[in-house]
Amino acid sequence: MTPPPTTTVPPYVSLIVRILTLICLLISFIVIATNNQTVSTVAGDVKIKFKDFYAYRYLIATVIIGMAYTLLQIAFSISLLTTGNRIGGEGFLLFDFYGDKFISYFLVTGAAASFGMTQDLKQLEGSDSLSKFLNTANAAASLCLIGFFFAAASSIFSSYNLPKRI
Repeated sequence: MTPPPTTTVPPYVSLIVRILTLICLLISFIVIATNNQTVSTVAGDVKIKFKDFYAYRYLIATVIIGMAYTLLQIAFSISLLTTGNRIGGEGFLLFDFYGDKFISYFLVTGAAASFGMTQDLKQLEGSDSLSKFLNTANAAASLCLIGFFFAAASSIFSSYNLPKRI
């Protein structure tokens, strides 16, 4: 009986997908971190920032952790492309596999929490500046969600790279 065919993804494809993940996460971070508005209330003007809401803080945390992991993986991918040798050998493939799974799902929870918070706050919406704040938060969550899709693709690629055992 012949062994099953191995399917591997070229290292440069993995590198491109990881770079796209990093770009989406970086833009998401910039958008949410700079999101602040002054909202007029009966008590006076109130300046709202992402720090005022736990879900947006969670989005920032997931994006920062996702960027750190992606930068690490980009460095490993560049090393693989330049030297032809994988850092850590075959055992490192399991780190790629489980790390990619964890980070991709971690990113989607950050986006989902932010989408949920925005939806809840839209019910209270009463001013244009609050609407602008919420739309900007939605844009940051959308970029995080796109980053999740790229991270999920990396996760699929890392599962292809696992050695096939019979």
